[in-house]
Amino acid sequence: AAASPRTDIRDCSMDPPYLPPTATNTTGRLAALRVTLRAHGVHAYIVPSTDAHMSEYIAERDARLGWLTGFSGSAGTGVVTQDRAALWTDSRYWTQAERQLDCNWELQRTTAIESIVLWILEAVPEGGDVGLDPFLFSIDTWNSLSRALHGSGRTLRPLDTNPLDQAWGDQRPPLPSGQIDTLPPEFTGSSWQEKVAGVRRRMEEHVRRPTAVLLAGLEETAWLFNLRGDDVPYTPVFYAYTLLTDTAISLFVDVSRLSAAARGSLRGGCPGPLCVELQEYGQAHTHLRRYAQGNVTVWLGTAYTTYGLYGAVPQEKLLEDSYSPVMLAKAVKNAKEQELLRAAHVRDAVAVIQYLLWLEKTVPQGSVDEFSGAQHIDALRRAQEHSRGPSFESISASG
Repeated sequence: AAASPRTDIRDCSMDPPYLPPTATNTTGRLAALRVTLRAHGVHAYIVPSTDAHMSEYIAERDARLGWLTGFSGSAGTGVVTQDRAALWTDSRYWTQAERQLDCNWELQRTTAIESIVLWILEAVPEGGDVGLDPFLFSIDTWNSLSRALHGSGRTLRPLDTNPLDQAWGDQRPPLPSGQIDTLPPEFTGSSWQEKVAGVRRRMEEHVRRPTAVLLAGLEETAWLFNLRGDDVPYTPVFYAYTLLTDTAISLFVDVSRLSAAARGSLRGGCPGPLCVELQEYGQAHTHLRRYAQGNVTVWLGTAYTTYGLYGAVPQEKLLEDSYSPVMLAKAVKNAKEQELLRAAHVRDAVAVIQYLLWLEKTVPQGSVDEFSGAQHIDALRRAQEHSRGPSFESISASG
């Protein structure tokens, strides 16, 4: 075969294949995963790019797809069988995938569930099981996969233990350990007690009179309790679940990471209906399942709740909306928050004007590239009062 005209992407048609220096050797990782898949008795395994809270940005510990494939784009799905492996991603990432994947991987240039299922039907024999971690899939994605495989002779099988985490072993990054702290009252406009009272009013006014609201999105718990952390990039949140009932509040979190101020703020109303019971993060599923045995109705937002948590509550005891009442309340800014938003935009505008001025002076000298430009605007923004970093990586391009 003729040498590839491009040296920055892989060429798997050559013998031996050509791999750019940016590609990751995944042979050992795939072999380790295949051992655990055989132990679980599944023919294929689906690896998504999200975490247990459907977060847009994830901690390194949750970058399972990135570890397995070497592909670091923010959106994708991998499927692995004993003799094949494929990655699905959208057009933003096709070139990046060709630079980062080795020749163990087939690149599928689509994200359609139909495409994933057709590949599975081809790669998995009839009677085969397709494994996945139910705590990493949205209810909608799970249902779509389940419907598409229905009647095909292949079964979707939820696994209690994640085989990829087993294969990753002690190389997997540790749990985030940063402190979880309270947001000072001058930044909130409402106390968490007022927010809880508002949600309970919504519960009472609802025609189905739900007895509890389940919060699975990380922003929901952070907003409700006026707490902040740094477990994921670009969003000041922390791993947690909340079960807010008409009489009690359970917060599932790594309790040891709460600052003294955070703990004091949460435990001020004990005992009583405004007492926050602190429980370990890993107990959320068991607690929810136990709660759901009573005469209850659990209100949840399907957009941020995984199939694993959803499955802990019998169907007839569920009240489903796309977004929980907390997600909707969070979207409506009070007068104080509006004032703070405007002030933040003024500070940001100052940084942008400083940046444009700097560009005018320095670009003609020929020393600025897209990367150093992005670094400079980040530094100007960081210098502004109350800055906690950007809300996403600066996108810097020219020409």
